[in-house]
Amino acid sequence: MGSERFSATGNSFSIHEWRGSGPATLHVHHSDDEAWHVLEGELTFLYADRSETAGPGTTVFVPAGVAHTFTAGPGARYLIVLTPRVSALIAALQADRDPSHQHEIYRRFESELLE
Repeated sequence: MGSERFSATGNSFSIHEWRGSGPATLHVHHSDDEAWHVLEGELTFLYADRSETAGPGTTVFVPAGVAHTFTAGPGARYLIVLTPRVSALIAALQADRDPSHQHEIYRRFESELLE
């Protein structure tokens, strides 16, 4: 497969192989779950009350309503499992990178920036 990355989208969720960190601030998806499976390196998850580091072979599940964000360590590679609404949120954020629009974009997708 070489440098190809895994990506699959169905009706109820999608799985994408990614690198890189999440948003810089805590956020919450009010109606959508999200999950990560670490393939290489480490991801550090920050919650309102704690943090955790996940290494290769670790799966992290964040249910709807739990405030979170994550940072990827050097060389981290992971699978992320997203609902259609969270996928659409990410696409909207990538299409409009103006920081003054972020709170409204999150609200459109039943999510919220908390900082």
